[in-house]
Amino acid sequence: MAVKARPRVKNTVNFILRRKEQMYEDKTLTCKECGSEFVFTAGEQEFYASRGFQNEPQRCKACRDKRKNAAKTLYVTTCAQCGKEAKVPFQPSDDRPVYCSECYAAIKNQ
Repeated sequence: MAVKARPRVKNTVNFILRRKEQMYEDKTLTCKECGSEFVFTAGEQEFYASRGFQNEPQRCKACRDKRKNAAKTLYVTTCAQCGKEAKVPFQPSDDRPVYCSECYAAIKNQ
């Protein structure tokens, strides 16, 4: 007697339905950067689950924002073509030319 395998679609639908039925409650977490407590809301938990995120946030909103903005350090250098001041998001090195926005756009369009 042959045994038929269940269709995967049905299993997937059941899994999604069970996941939607899961109830979330607000959790109080501690920020690993500043040590303050913050609330991981039920809505945020549902959002994390819908995106497949398995880990809870480790930083509060203020520390996440500070960390995100800290990565936008601009370095001041001189354009290799026109000599004007150029601000770039990377540490310039002496072995490669660095261009300002206008010169870079002109070179890119050639």
